[in-house]
Amino acid sequence: MSQVSTVDWWLIAAPASYLIGSLSPSAMVGRIRGVNIQRVGSGNPGATNVGRTLGVRLAVLVAAIDIAKGLVPVLVFTGLAGSVAGQIAGIAAVIGHISSPWLHGHGGKGVATALGAVIGVVPLLAVAVLAAFGIGLMLFKRVGLAACVAAGTMAVLAPLGAYAGMWTWSTAVFAWILAAIVLWRHGRTISTALPQVRT
Repeated sequence: MSQVSTVDWWLIAAPASYLIGSLSPSAMVGRIRGVNIQRVGSGNPGATNVGRTLGVRLAVLVAAIDIAKGLVPVLVFTGLAGSVAGQIAGIAAVIGHISSPWLHGHGGKGVATALGAVIGVVPLLAVAVLAAFGIGLMLFKRVGLAACVAAGTMAVLAPLGAYAGMWTWSTAVFAWILAAIVLWRHGRTISTALPQVRT
């Protein structure tokens, strides 16, 4: 039996991780409770909206599963084919989360799944991102804005860490991509917050 090449593993990692990421625990929990999570609260199929509409315990469960959707593919494909395969898997899982075919191309904001992917690829950066999220939450009292602070922090620290030799430049690109996705998905949150910040 011929060995699977590194590039072949990359080609396997992307669709497999996308499908894993596309699974929506928030939608599943909502259906079990008789609620269409996309038609209540903010309409976003993510842990924050679950917390608002179905309670904190279910929100924690959803967040844990969403984190695992990013973490598990990274660990599996890193073990099978190296760090780049793991990074591809993490990005694909986040894309699956935000554009799930089971939700007609819609999905969550990608924060928890991106966090799981970062934990799997570069735990030290994940610690800094979590700290930034906590500070943002204390300052703004809004999860969306805290996520933007965390993503912005990751975008800044990623190249600095690569320059300092703490991780590779491919890891920095991986972090940039995830930060860009999170900020893009929170574009409306940023635009509505700017007038408040200015005043």
